[in-house]
Formats: sequence, C-alpha cells, structure tokens
Amino acid sequence: MRIITLQVPNNLAEHQTDTVRFIAAKLYESGKLSLGQAAEMAGLGKADFAEILSDYGVSYINYSLEDILQDVARIS
Repeated sequence: MRIITLQVPNNLAEHQTDTVRFIAAKLYESGKLSLGQAAEMAGLGKADFAEILSDYGVSYINYSLEDILQDVARIS
C-alpha cells in the first residue's frame, strides 16, 4: 500500500481515524476500492469495516440497478 500525505483543515486533524474511514467508505461506495482494500485502508477487518459503512451513509451492498438487471437477464 502506498502512503500519501493529505492536507486537511486543522479541525479534521483531531479526527484522523474518522477522516480516513470516511474516505475509505466513499472510495468503496464509488467502486474505486473493494471491501477488503477499503477495510485495509481504514485499519479494520472486513466485517468491522462493513459494520461502520452506515455511519458514513454507505450501503454494504454496492450493487447498482444496472448490475441487478444484467444479472436477472443472464439468469432468465
């Protein structure tokens, strides 16, 4: 894993863990990271990370309507 430095306002610095978890959750939500990658970034196991996703307004089931329709079409 690569380390990057991110400049944030001073009031976020005191909430470093929460800020990193928020970013990881949003990267998972956008499909940029898998659940495992996002969990690793957040410093958590997959199950623990999945449990905190709702804290950031992110659904564990990251499956678009288009994906669902394609799967239904394949099954039919």
